[in-house]
Amino acid sequence: MAKTRISISLEQGQADRIRQHAERAGLDVSAYLVHAATRQMAESDAIEEQFAEVDALIARAEQAASGLPAEPAPGPAAELTEQERREVEEALDLAHGRDRHDRRPGHAA
Repeated sequence: MAKTRISISLEQGQADRIRQHAERAGLDVSAYLVHAATRQMAESDAIEEQFAEVDALIARAEQAASGLPAEPAPGPAAELTEQERREVEEALDLAHGRDRHDRRPGHAA
C-alpha cells in the first residue's frame, strides 16, 4: 500500500511533547501520530454509532418543531399567576439544563 505524506504545523512545545511521548511508547513520531489519530477516530465512530438513534430522534423532533408557530397561542397560559409562570420557567430551565444564570452545567461560562 502506498503511503501519503501529511504535513502539520504546531507549536514547538507541542512537537517536543509529541516526540517525548512517541519515544516513551517506542514509536517514531509518524507511527505515534497515526496510532493516536486512528484511536481517536475509532472512539468517535463508536460514539456516533451509539448515539445515532438519539441523533435521528432529535433531528425528527427539530423538523417537527420547525412547523410550529414561534409565538405561543393565547389561551390558558395567559391565566397563570406570576408564581406559576416562574415555576414553569424554572422547570423549562431544568429540562434544558440551564441554571438561573443561563449557564449549562459542565460548560464554560
